[in-house]
Amino acid sequence: MSAPDLRRLSALTPARVRLQAGAGPTALPDLLRFQQDHAAARDAIHGQVDWDALARDLGPLPVLRVDSMATDRATYLRRPDLGRQLAPHDLPRLDAPLQVVIGDGLSAPAVMAQAAGVVRALLACLPELAGRPVILAQGARVALGDAIGAATGAGMVLMLIGERPGLSVADSLGAYLTHAPRIGLRDNARNCVSNIHPNGGLSHQAAAERLAWLVMQGRRIGATGIALKDESGGSDLLPPQA
Repeated sequence: MSAPDLRRLSALTPARVRLQAGAGPTALPDLLRFQQDHAAARDAIHGQVDWDALARDLGPLPVLRVDSMATDRATYLRRPDLGRQLAPHDLPRLDAPLQVVIGDGLSAPAVMAQAAGVVRALLACLPELAGRPVILAQGARVALGDAIGAATGAGMVLMLIGERPGLSVADSLGAYLTHAPRIGLRDNARNCVSNIHPNGGLSHQAAAERLAWLVMQGRRIGATGIALKDESGGSDLLPPQA
């Protein structure tokens, strides 16, 4: 690959692209950047969400707090299955057409940096969310949203969760939409909008518009996942309101 082609390719992604052409020691600047990004990824995985600060950021929306069966971070990382199970909670029956859940997942910085902004953008696209509680879930894997949705009687559940950090982005948020949530659903029953972050990813507004489109279309066909293809495109995402 020629040097101009390499520069053009590198401009398209924050990922590392062919650090050096020949064999030999890694250049010091590249090594230091790698060590810095590796440390950021480790910090993201082991970090804790400041749930009180997030609740304030979500105001004036009310919040409800829940936990998974993973009682601490070490258990959460060793036992993914426990992060999919809801700890005993006296959750109210909300019967919401769409229940928003924010889970810590594998990146606390992603949740702190992106989640409240995405919810605010969603409110503008889906006014029905106004006044409805957002559920904050500690020790959460994606499928914990199914247990929460089933317990609250939600028609759909939208899980916003910290994505596994890479070596270029450590604060990326993912969003998973599931119609008729219930325990035991497979991943092919949900739609994912990923890479929500400012470093070359989806903006909060773009993510919210895409999610609102999926919500409306999912309701229209009565399904999400492989039955719902994302044909929202890059503009004019929202269909006309009935």
